[in-house]
Amino acid sequence: MKAADLFMQCLENENVEYVFGVPGEENLDFLDSLSRSPITLILTRHEQAAGFMAATYGRLTGKAGVCLSTLGPGATNLVTAAAYAQLGAMPMVMITGQKPIKTSKQGQFQIIDVVDMMGPITKYTKQIVNGGAIPSCVREAFRVAEEERPGATHLELPEDIAREDVHGRPLTASHARRPVAEIKAIRHALDLLQKAQRPLLVIGAGANRKLTAKMLRAFVDKQGIPFISTQMGKGVIDEHHALFLGNATVSDNDFPHRAIQRSDLILNVGHDSVEKPPFVMTTGERKVIHINFASAQVDPVYFPHAELVGDIANSIWQLNQSLEPQAHWDFNAMTRVRDALNEDLERGCDNAAFPVIPQRLVRDVRKVMPNEGIIALDNGIYKIWFARNYRAYCPNTVLLDNALAAMGAGLPSAMAAKLVFPEKKVLAICGDGGFMMNSQEIETAVRLGMDLVVLVLNDSAYGMIKWKQQAMGMENYGLEFDNPDFVKYAQSYGANGHRLKNTEDLIPLLTTCLEGEGVHVIDVPVDYSENDRILNKDIPEQSRALKV
Repeated sequence: MKAADLFMQCLENENVEYVFGVPGEENLDFLDSLSRSPITLILTRHEQAAGFMAATYGRLTGKAGVCLSTLGPGATNLVTAAAYAQLGAMPMVMITGQKPIKTSKQGQFQIIDVVDMMGPITKYTKQIVNGGAIPSCVREAFRVAEEERPGATHLELPEDIAREDVHGRPLTASHARRPVAEIKAIRHALDLLQKAQRPLLVIGAGANRKLTAKMLRAFVDKQGIPFISTQMGKGVIDEHHALFLGNATVSDNDFPHRAIQRSDLILNVGHDSVEKPPFVMTTGERKVIHINFASAQVDPVYFPHAELVGDIANSIWQLNQSLEPQAHWDFNAMTRVRDALNEDLERGCDNAAFPVIPQRLVRDVRKVMPNEGIIALDNGIYKIWFARNYRAYCPNTVLLDNALAAMGAGLPSAMAAKLVFPEKKVLAICGDGGFMMNSQEIETAVRLGMDLVVLVLNDSAYGMIKWKQQAMGMENYGLEFDNPDFVKYAQSYGANGHRLKNTEDLIPLLTTCLEGEGVHVIDVPVDYSENDRILNKDIPEQSRALKV
């Protein structure tokens, strides 16, 4: 058969549903084979968006998402998405084309060393130089992308290799189970827990994978140990739980940090060094137990005293089976943290000022979204507000990136979520800056017949950097711009455009759009003047009850 047909059989063998991308002439044999496959091509308007969609598919399913580009500029457009998947631990396989490698009459036209370029930002990258090697190369790319810690892999398929006549068949995946923590390590962790006075559970990005939520919820319910989460650990346990103490969103001095200060032992579950650390270790302070798929990456602020290395859910299950709540555990100070947090998060929620302030925006979105509805956040100051104030009830219902933190990912991520969960309500939340970086994908969403709502938070500036500029006492410079008419812009793609005129209309407008059909883009003017008061300062005066 043609090598491209064998490649497609290998993708089908990996249960690939979609290939996201922008083909070029070097992909034409691959594209021809794809046309006869049950795999669906999602043709996007930019390779970066295709990569963001593939990575998010991987994040939501645990199976590697697949994206496609041609050589040269097509491949370089995948670089940001590759870094997004790699830092965010999202399984993704990239396939790029290349000029013929055996005989080429075009010199160096469009040719760069894509394999070498991808090396620092992938787990595996390889040029296929023989059609007979396709089955092993594809199997290895998927195996490496999906195993812990997940990430990006890359295969380059030159056009002369793609059209070779080959003999071969796909390789089946081996049956494998993740290793579990050794019993002596479990006993050591149990000893630390039994001696602790004020243990605290911190849930990180790694716990948001591989179905750990059930075991963590059972552990919290039985042991009664309070918990906080990082941004990428949101929703692993229902954040309406009575023991939830907040999301570690800002760097210091917020409510979760006060809970950490009052603890003497931290169970750090799924810690990922790419996230800003929710706490900084110093010698002689509280003990830390590292629970993760891999051992701790030690740095000046993280050097745990004990490690449970292996499947997270199994480690938590082993602890829960052998541990009973200790009578001497004292969570009174942490209860005060929780009460003060809940009081603080209510402030500003009823403020009807226009443009909308973040607290009111978050409250209204939470009121409208179903428990299992998904919000996909682009990157900007609003991401901090949603991470801090928005309660997530289920895992992976708040899609945000606290690793690469790339602008332009919000809309493509929401589109991928809608493909994976067509029955769920999905809302993309983008700043005007991030939205315009991949806004062309509105056409893709319309073409695919998606029911999707996009909030464009409009402050005519790169608001996150403007906030930092102000906090550093610098003059306002270089961060403001003009926007198109977002209503007309949406309509030009065949989407529905709306502009919020007053704050009281946000809930009814959101409700109508989420219940309606098609793509809806809502222009929402926002006022970020609360940033400094809430996000730069210590806990407000109203929280004096926290002092113990």
